[in-house]
This record gives sequence, C-alpha cells and structure tokens, in this order.
Amino acid sequence: MKVVVISGGASPEHQVSLASGRGIVKAAELSGHSVVPLQLDPRGDWQDGNHEAIGILQDADVVVPALHGEGGEDGVIQGFLEQLKIPYVGSGVAASAVGLDKHLTKAVLTAHGIPVTPGITVRGEDLKDTESVVQRLKAAGIEFPVFVKPGNGGSSFGVARATDLPSLAAALAVAAGLDPQVLVEQEIQGREIDLAVMEFPDGRVDVAPALEIHADPEQPFFNAAAKYDSGATRFVVPAPLSSALAGRLRSTAIEVFAALGCSGLARVDFFVPADGVPLVNEINTFPGFTPASQFPRMWAAAGMSYAEVVDNLLQTAAAR
Repeated sequence: MKVVVISGGASPEHQVSLASGRGIVKAAELSGHSVVPLQLDPRGDWQDGNHEAIGILQDADVVVPALHGEGGEDGVIQGFLEQLKIPYVGSGVAASAVGLDKHLTKAVLTAHGIPVTPGITVRGEDLKDTESVVQRLKAAGIEFPVFVKPGNGGSSFGVARATDLPSLAAALAVAAGLDPQVLVEQEIQGREIDLAVMEFPDGRVDVAPALEIHADPEQPFFNAAAKYDSGATRFVVPAPLSSALAGRLRSTAIEVFAALGCSGLARVDFFVPADGVPLVNEINTFPGFTPASQFPRMWAAAGMSYAEVVDNLLQTAAAR
C-alpha cells in the first residue's frame, strides 16, 4: 500500500511524535509498503506546504496520524482526513476528542460504571482561587497529596504532585499554562499497570499481556523525565498478576475501548490500589509508538514484532 505517516505537530509532544513517526516509517517499509513521511512543524504548519501535503495525502491508501496531544490526538487531524475521504489508522473524531479530554473521558466511563481515579475539574477564575479548590476537594472526599494535570495532553507534561496549599497553587498555574481546563486527582497508592488494546482486520479486538511500570525512584513520580530520560525506570511485561486481576484488567480495557468508541488501537492506563479494584487513570488513543514504547513492548510479549503490529494497524484501517 501507499502509506503516509504524519508526525510532529504543535503540541508539547512534538519530539515524541517525530520519534514515533520514524519508527512507524521504518516498520511499514519492512513490511513492503511504499511510505512517505509528512511532518507538521512546531507551529502546526505542513512542512511541505498546504497544497503539497493535501496532494500527498490524497494519493495514499492509508494514513498514519502518529501525532500525540492537541492537534493530532484530539480529532482535529482525523476530521481533516475524513473530509479528504482517506482511510487512517486509529480512532475517529469523537473517540479521539473524548479520549484526549480527561474530564470527558472520566464522565463517559463513570456513566458506564467503570471506576476511575477520583478527582475534580477546575476552570477559569477558579484556577486562581486555591482555597476554593481545596474546599471542592474536601467536598469530594479528596485529600492531599493530589496530582494536578492539564485536562488535555500527555507524556506527563505539566503534571505535578501537590502536598499543600502553596504547591497546589504552583501546580495549578503550571497546568493552566498548557490548558484552560485542569484536573486535580487523588494520589493513588498502588501498582501502575498499562494495557494495549488493538483491533484486527476481521474486526475483533484483543489485549496484549499487561505491563507494570516501576518508575525511577529518584523521580517524584512517573514524570516526563522518568519516561524519556531515565535508565532507572523499569517496564515489566508480562506484569506479575493473578489470573483474576489479569482477567479483570483485560475485560475493563476492552470495555473502555468500546465505551469511548475507539478504533485501531489504544493504551489504557490503570492504578491498582490495595483493595485490588482497578481504577482507570487515562486512555491514549495514539500512544507513544517507538520500538521501545509501552504499546509495542506489550505486543512483543504476545509474540508480535514491531513491524507486524504496524502492518496490522495498516491492514485494519484499510479493511475498515
């Protein structure tokens, strides 16, 4: 097939996206596809020019929007490709938009009876009224420490842990600098488990063996430094889980995928506290996709190579 891989973009995850794109290009070429890389610069402009980019896209059999964060994982590029009537890898406009918006994701999953990390959403002038935020947290039964994160985004950019009023105020300011909607969530003591969900050309949806994150102990949590710059962070896959917990995580991941209307692929991130009831932390409708990223690692544990995973996603998009 003629495949176009889009990477880059205007989100803080620009460099992560470029790395994902490079990996996907090489893998698709290994599977015998004709591949054209197409990049968006840090301003969100096509590097090849608007008319040239549209011509390249319209000549493709399948497009891979290997974009993370706003402008790529939020339904914007998906809507553009829909207008051009071009098949593409991954979820559609609605699932992408809801999946990137952590507030909407929680609202949908809660409506479906799926347990999520407890938290509140803060917007507008309330972001400057830390005392009011604390009162809302208390009313919701949430106590320090808490995590503060932009409502849209990934790779832990803008995420901070707050333990008191001053650190909460500082964290709100940082997160609000990236997004006008901010989530404040209860810190969960427990295991951090990720699951990779993937659709196949025949329409079935399957889940790879779970991965457990052991973040760099020198970092305050699994932040961007622990994800991308640390040699001390460990990813254990398959995660050591009881059959009952493994089954519950698997079924919940598929339920999340279906509830949000996802297609193609997604990574569902869980916390498993001491009571053993998994809490959905968030979903990534186009997770990091270098050969070392969590999603391909999980499928490697299922016996699928990186190139096979990429080829499956292309074949699934073409079949759909």
